[in-house]
Amino acid sequence: MTASQNAKRQITRADIMPMPDYAAIRREQRSRISEMKKSRRIEVGPYSTFYFENYDTMWHQIHEMLFVEKGGEAQIQDELEAYNPLIPNGDELIATVMFEVPDAARRMAVLHMVGGIEHHMTLSIGGETIRGEPDAERENTSEHGKASSVQFVRFTLTPAQKAAFRSAATPVMIGFDHPRYGHLAAMPAAAREALTQDLTP
Repeated sequence: MTASQNAKRQITRADIMPMPDYAAIRREQRSRISEMKKSRRIEVGPYSTFYFENYDTMWHQIHEMLFVEKGGEAQIQDELEAYNPLIPNGDELIATVMFEVPDAARRMAVLHMVGGIEHHMTLSIGGETIRGEPDAERENTSEHGKASSVQFVRFTLTPAQKAAFRSAATPVMIGFDHPRYGHLAAMPAAAREALTQDLTP
């Protein structure tokens, strides 16, 4: 994909490749996306990782879903509706947040420990805290208090916050203020450089 495609904010039907064509480039594409994701991945605390999404990651995800599930034309619109909202619009950063614990029993305990965490995701830019907006269309925490192992969060930035984010002199932190998972991580320079491309001037 070209630099102009990186600035795109929505995937359309015209952007979807025929599956035989995608199959021909799949290995190369997966390698490219894997490399790209390295600078868009931030571990926070012992169990969670933020994966910041963009047009390219969502284009790849849609094609992978179509390739694996083989739903054909009937599947395409569902995938567009599911993944287009995860492409940042220029005034926001959007992440998939995953809680990854290999041991099943330990994972269950951790997810119960962090119930309600969707309301405790924060981005701090120069000491100013931006509270993340969870995906209101899904059950992020069950009625029994168990958090989903996969969460989606949106951080909406003002023009001043975007300008501060672009400045290397401004400290940026990402993490949680959950009472039982209060972890923060400094955003690495490589991640800030990558995420700056998601923001309009």
